[in-house]
Amino acid sequence: MDQRIINLFDEYTHAPLSRKDFMDRLKKLSGSAALALAALAMLEPGYAAAASIAPENDDLETEEVSWPGDGATMRGYLVHPKGRKKRGAVVVIHENRRVTPHIKDVTRRVAQAGYLALGVDGLSPLGGTPLDEDKGRELIGQLEPAKNLNNYLAALAYLRGRPDCNGRTGAVGFCWGGGLANQLAVHDPRLNAAVAYYGQQAKAGDVPQIKSALMLHYGGLDQRINAGIPAYETALKAAGTKYELYVYEGVNHAFNNDTSPARYNAGAAKLAWDRTLRLFKEKLA
Repeated sequence: MDQRIINLFDEYTHAPLSRKDFMDRLKKLSGSAALALAALAMLEPGYAAAASIAPENDDLETEEVSWPGDGATMRGYLVHPKGRKKRGAVVVIHENRRVTPHIKDVTRRVAQAGYLALGVDGLSPLGGTPLDEDKGRELIGQLEPAKNLNNYLAALAYLRGRPDCNGRTGAVGFCWGGGLANQLAVHDPRLNAAVAYYGQQAKAGDVPQIKSALMLHYGGLDQRINAGIPAYETALKAAGTKYELYVYEGVNHAFNNDTSPARYNAGAAKLAWDRTLRLFKEKLA
């Protein structure tokens, strides 16, 4: 697919670009309305194929849980291996839409690797995750950043307070969630591991506060997010922060999302996931 089309879709999903303006520009780049619709079908997530691990699984237990947040009751999708034993716990942070079937599948992947996995519904303060993608992105923009951060810090506290948690916690986030994973690393000194997939970097001045191990995954074609890498890495080195930074050449933002065929890259996704699980094994098991 023409990289200009992928960049336009990235602009649409991350900037205040109306669907009408997006479609008008997409038609111009594609050459016709029919080709624009064909391109859109490859770009928009196809959640029917989201479950690499079935929701009903003989090896996993799932439940809907809640905990007190900052002025709101927070809700999430908790998954863990069957059998009560103390495990490391991981908060899974969704993209800038909502808790999608894909993110629930990622939560199950974390659980299958042996952890308590909590897919937080970041939109809980606004009534919970909507079915409509555009509505979800609109609501994300209405969240108060400070309260939103507190709600995810509360999710980590909730996990640590569970009798089946061994006290070690991690976070993994994607896109909007990747940026939040960086923020959790800054603001939670008890966090053991934070993994950010193509997420906005923390401010350089906040980096000395990071106590957790940090792993950063970026797509080589993701110019918007990658512009922040140099300053972040300089600050991480200066602070002596333990971090790993990987740029996967020739792949796009959201390369891990296997429900978006135009941007998904199987090779990069597998390598990044293997590295992620290796860090969790080192820090949470």
